[in-house]
Amino acid sequence: NLYTCSTDTQNKIIEAIKEHGLNRVVVASCSPRTHETLFQDTIREAGLNRFLFEMANIRDQCSWVHASTVNEANDKARDLVRMAVARAATLKPLQKLPQDIKRRALVVGGGLSGMTAVLGLAAQGFESVLVEREEELGGNLKRVHYTTGGADPQALLKSLVEQVTANPRITVYRSAEIKNFSGYLGNYQTEITTNDGGTRQIEHGVVIVATGGTEYQPTEYLYGQSERVLTQLELEAKLAGGDEAVKQLDSVVMIQCVGSREEDHMYCSRICCTHAVKNAIRLKQEQPETEVYVLYRDMRTYGLQELQYKEARNLGVIFIRYEEEKKPKVSEEDGHLVVRVFDAVLDADIELKPDLLALSSAVRPQPDTEALASRLKLPLTPDKFYMEAHLKLRPLDFISEGMYLCGLAHSPKFISESIVQARGAVSQALTVLSQPYLMVGGVISVVDPDKCVACLTCVRSCPFGVPSINDDGVAQIEVAACQGCGICAGACPRKAITLQHYSDLQITAKSAVLNTV
Repeated sequence: NLYTCSTDTQNKIIEAIKEHGLNRVVVASCSPRTHETLFQDTIREAGLNRFLFEMANIRDQCSWVHASTVNEANDKARDLVRMAVARAATLKPLQKLPQDIKRRALVVGGGLSGMTAVLGLAAQGFESVLVEREEELGGNLKRVHYTTGGADPQALLKSLVEQVTANPRITVYRSAEIKNFSGYLGNYQTEITTNDGGTRQIEHGVVIVATGGTEYQPTEYLYGQSERVLTQLELEAKLAGGDEAVKQLDSVVMIQCVGSREEDHMYCSRICCTHAVKNAIRLKQEQPETEVYVLYRDMRTYGLQELQYKEARNLGVIFIRYEEEKKPKVSEEDGHLVVRVFDAVLDADIELKPDLLALSSAVRPQPDTEALASRLKLPLTPDKFYMEAHLKLRPLDFISEGMYLCGLAHSPKFISESIVQARGAVSQALTVLSQPYLMVGGVISVVDPDKCVACLTCVRSCPFGVPSINDDGVAQIEVAACQGCGICAGACPRKAITLQHYSDLQITAKSAVLNTV
């Protein structure tokens, strides 16, 4: 077949199953990660149990990685197909059971993304609980006063807050934090502490994490030592507030990548360049005679924001590139700021004496991100932002089913991107909440009570905290909570745990074929 996943080929598979009375199906094609579910649904339509299917990945594991050695790749592909056929003979039908759902969502974080998420859920008719640790809703949006596109973020903020507080399907807890968290897809339980010192128990089916980020408070370039050294957000507040002192500035210098793209924080904060260009344009519009210098390593005004960079240049903003190993140096001499930077184009040092210095600070994760991630049992990136299950295939999901992420909690992003991601997270959550019940089971770990000695190895090794010891003194695994990772099965010293669909027999069947070739 040219495309085994096409509708025509799927119909041929269904016809072949019915015509020949097949009870197992093997497809040698692309990645199971992307297409296994599709083919399982196909054989189910033909009347077979979905777990009587096996897939040989001859695209990712052969044609893509061995393109320069065709003969060897073909040999390997044949081996993979033989292994898949051998395993298919050992497959057993597995059953799933219906599980009730708590048709309510918990949204953690009351900023732009969090409020967008709860309003999206409410619009679809579902209740949600919004937990915000600060006294006011809004998060970082409270500090954004204008955009490059001319929108009014404060008007958006006011509208969102009014809609959230007025919606009867949304319950808001301010000055609240998550204390305990447990449960599994469709049936989560969360305990929160409220501003009056009390606690609330919340039952919900899904979780959306939108805890936001924070602005890095610089320790370099005299920030905190001179009142004339500000961050871009602080400069924006002065410009939006009509500060007369700002309008009378003769010279302003901006330094990019403060706290970004350096040791321990190698990521780009994405919005800094556009933020600097936005404020530079505003300065020029307020006072065209003001000299504005932007000291940058690389200007990254994404997409159509490039037009704002062009506008800034046309208005007379001067951009000076500096090297990472030759960062600008800032000092205060005789009551004046002095900025020295090496210009690689001129091959000379430049000395600037600005009236004000604006630092484009990095976007950092919230300080309590690690603690919250530990409570929710969620993974983080090396930069301490929340990590999605898969960059391309599951960009809005956590590895734990029923948990989704959006906004700055995931990574630095613009307002429009945060809104879009929040709506996407809502769409994912609705795939769970909109169902009358969930089908659970299948590829899960099961315990043989006759072999279990309650050694607690499985309890300690499970990253999802699923196994527990029951009243009979043996391990038990909640069907709906098990993620099917198989760690407990591999760790059990008594071989009392088996991961269904990946038993020892089914795995060794593959190697047995290779040993006979």
